[in-house]
This record gives sequence, C-alpha cells and structure tokens, in this order.
Amino acid sequence: MSDWKDIAEAIYYVAATIAVLAAAWTYRRSSRLEQAQWASTFYEKFYESDRYKKVRNLLDCPTDLSEVDKLVEQEDSEFTDYLNFFEPVAILTESKRLNRKDVEDSFGYYLNCLENLERVREYINNEEKGYEQLKDFLRTRRQTATIKRT
Repeated sequence: MSDWKDIAEAIYYVAATIAVLAAAWTYRRSSRLEQAQWASTFYEKFYESDRYKKVRNLLDCPTDLSEVDKLVEQEDSEFTDYLNFFEPVAILTESKRLNRKDVEDSFGYYLNCLENLERVREYINNEEKGYEQLKDFLRTRRQTATIKRT
C-alpha cells in the first residue's frame, strides 16, 4: 500500500512540475507576442505614416546643424511630437512591455541621432521640457553600450 502512495505522490510532483513549466512557457510566449504587437504598432506609426517623416529626415545623421538648431529653438510641434513618440517607447521598454532588442533593431539609428545631436540631447536633458523617461532610457542605452564594448 505504501508503494502505491509513493508512486502516486511521485506522479503528482512530476505532473505539478510539468504544469508549472507549461504555464511559464505559455506566459513567456504570450508576453513575447504582446511585445511583438507593441513593436509592430510603434514601427507602423514611426515609419509608415508621414507624421514623423519631416523631423526624422531633418535629424538624420549627418544633418544640417543650423536647421536642427532652428527646430530646437522654435520648439516646433512636429519636433516635440517626434520626441513624445519616444517617451512611451522608453516607458514600455523599461517596464519590459517592449523588448529592448526590438526597439534597438527598429529605432536604434534614430535614437543614436537624438543622442549625437548636441542641441537635441541638451533639449531632452532639460528637466523643464519633461522628457525624463526618454533621457533615462538614452542614458541606459549608453551605459549598456559601454558595458558591451569593454
């Protein structure tokens, strides 16, 4: 009788372990699917509509710095909308709702442009402008890149 009890207990533990692993796999899969959906949505908004095209082209590295200075000084709504696009990208990436690699693959070049253009970087770093999440995200990118290079 004790043997049956031991066998049943072993089966229970094996089944419970399999159930936990299946639940973890399902969660990971659905989480990754959600991340891919977010990335796709942001990609479409950024590249497939004309909303950000003017500023994207202007900030494209290398660029006409006098035009960039003018854009920053005037705080053109297209410029601030462009920066505002990256705020939720930063927030969702830091909260792991967006996959960091997907963000880098899709927007890394333009995030580099934001960092490499001094006037734009200064604007983002100005706390009065309200881009704290983007500023922190860009700092994290720099630190991560530095760690990877060393």
